[in-house]
Amino acid sequence: MRKQAFILLCVVVLGVVGTCHGGGLKKNYYASKCRDAEEIIKNATEKRVAIDPTLPAKFLRMHFHDCFVRGCDASVLVNSTANNTAEKDAVPNQTLGGFSVIDDIKAEVEKKCPNVVSCADVLALAARDAVSSKFKRPLWEVLTGRRDGRVSRISEALANIPSPFSNFTTLVQNFANHSLNVRDLVVLSGAHTIGVSHCSGFFNRLYNFTGKGDQDPSLNATYAAFLKTRCKSPTDNTTITPMDPITSLTFDSNYYVVLKQKRGLFQSDAALLTNGGSSNLVNQLLNQNKFFAEFAQSIKKMGAIGVLTGNAGEIRKKCFAIN
Repeated sequence: MRKQAFILLCVVVLGVVGTCHGGGLKKNYYASKCRDAEEIIKNATEKRVAIDPTLPAKFLRMHFHDCFVRGCDASVLVNSTANNTAEKDAVPNQTLGGFSVIDDIKAEVEKKCPNVVSCADVLALAARDAVSSKFKRPLWEVLTGRRDGRVSRISEALANIPSPFSNFTTLVQNFANHSLNVRDLVVLSGAHTIGVSHCSGFFNRLYNFTGKGDQDPSLNATYAAFLKTRCKSPTDNTTITPMDPITSLTFDSNYYVVLKQKRGLFQSDAALLTNGGSSNLVNQLLNQNKFFAEFAQSIKKMGAIGVLTGNAGEIRKKCFAIN
């Protein structure tokens, strides 16, 4: 009876059962439809990561940005048209990279199994496989069965993607809006252990934190001085800085070590130390085995946000365009 009531609630609130949190996803979804789908994606991803070691961070960030807008429906991959400005062109997404690689991986799957595997699943699997490639084992489970959305709007990306300038309260609310809790917030922030940022993501912390030409007092002074040698203009859109200044290409728990040293790059990183509960979680996640175990749970949860399944959405032929 409770299950029936839940399904009814999903229909009333969201319009289709398939959009309920995680509904319809399962292990080996493509086993009978395209037996080699996940292997094709894994091999194609690993081949490209071997050439470009920055792809794990790019795919992970892209997956995150996708799921936080309309759910994990590959809407972030869609190109703008004359009649619509898509998510991809929103400021938070203008620094994403790897779109063409996702398109290429999708094309390889299409050769084997046309019109079967969604771009949303390609992205979710490629993010996992790219990050896992160095470990020779999958770091988390990816349930599949997502379908692709038909809508991608710049306004929704601006409204839903967490800002690097957010304080703790804003971050908690943003994650709660997507059925993620404080633990998920702290754990998923650990993805900042790989990847880079442009100066615009933290420039205010160096030069104008409160609007008075001051520096963020919560930022390690020595680290701030180093960052100032790299970022000298708020309009610098080319200089990049590792989010983890020590192991920016290695997926590990070093993000939390750096955070404890007050060297978290973003205001949103430093915010995790402003709350007792989240600060305690940071201490726990210094243990890499603990971080990996927790990350596997939180990203699986994130990967189920607002998914389209069943007959909802579509299976895009090309990830950058609605059919």
